[in-house]
Amino acid sequence: MQKRQLGKNGPQLSVIGLGTWAIGGPCRWGWGPQSDTDSIAAIRVSLEHGVNWIDTAPIYGMGHAEEVVGKAIAEVPRDSIFIATKCGLVWDERGKVRINLRPETIRNDVEQSLRRLKIDVIDLYQHHWPDPNTSVNDSWGELVRLREEGKVRYIGLCNYQPRVLEKCHKIHPVQSLQPPLSLVERDTIETLLPLCQKLGIGVVPYSPLQTGLLTGSFDKSRLAEGDWR
Repeated sequence: MQKRQLGKNGPQLSVIGLGTWAIGGPCRWGWGPQSDTDSIAAIRVSLEHGVNWIDTAPIYGMGHAEEVVGKAIAEVPRDSIFIATKCGLVWDERGKVRINLRPETIRNDVEQSLRRLKIDVIDLYQHHWPDPNTSVNDSWGELVRLREEGKVRYIGLCNYQPRVLEKCHKIHPVQSLQPPLSLVERDTIETLLPLCQKLGIGVVPYSPLQTGLLTGSFDKSRLAEGDWR
């Protein structure tokens, strides 16, 4: 498996990473019921074939995806795998989801993710979506503080547009950006890639197969009840 450096002075990551959105199971933006046994097996097989990083998030299954990842990597040497997760999407007891990147929310998110993943430090911690109600000085600044405290190694952003991305980068260098990018969704190529190249920000696109549409085997009969697609 080929590897590439993540951004400026970042780690060497396999060119293919493993996303875990689907393994979270049923939730507001879920992919329907999933077998945890199959999910754990898929994670371990991917590691055996050279994948060295996993991307997850608390909102995937409302914590369940992180728990499954934690079980799958429990016996894997910690320095052989790079774990990326996110913060800022929170939910209540009714399952209602909202964006919240206030420092105290981020602080709670990181502690819960560490607990679910059963690790001592998160390799890459990312804002999942921008929060229009919280200043980036507060939201991005909190990730900087977590890095300084040693709770996370690298910090990045997901779903950010150029203006706010640059603003964050001026506060503290952004290690990586995670935007949607596929043969169908190509806006990132013109709007974000040149800026990331200029600033030395790594790009780790999500949904490169357009959530299954580009696999060549996608049809409605394969969608479980509750699958957000």
